[in-house]
Amino acid sequence: MFKLLLALHVLTAIFAVGPLVQATTTASRGLRTADAGATASSARTAKIYAYVSLVVVILGFGLMSMKSPSSHSDKPVADFADLWIWLSVLLWVVAVALTLAVVVPSLEKATATIGKGEAVSSLTGRVAAAGGVVGLIFAVIVFLMVYRP
Repeated sequence: MFKLLLALHVLTAIFAVGPLVQATTTASRGLRTADAGATASSARTAKIYAYVSLVVVILGFGLMSMKSPSSHSDKPVADFADLWIWLSVLLWVVAVALTLAVVVPSLEKATATIGKGEAVSSLTGRVAAAGGVVGLIFAVIVFLMVYRP
């Protein structure tokens, strides 16, 4: 059961967090080219996958509570008090908050502004910076999950 849950956790991380990071880190391209379709698509993708990434966290908590198959003790794999666990959860909250509070609203505003034929250059930096930070945060989370400091 442990290996199945681990596989599901990793697969959902790849297929939920991957598109989220891609949408947030490349969204500024649509702003630079004033492509309303691209900004609307990036906003929609980022919003959907930000919510779907919760499944990764839920599966992770399930993994945490299981007994490690490699040890012969009844201790769980991890505890929320472990640095790598609570820091990963905190970073995930920050990344999702940045996505939903900065990236998505900025892209939705840009889509409407482009539709009116107005310039969106003032939003490009905000979206690019927030998207880059989201990508870096998820890279740190992967590091924490692999190395468990």
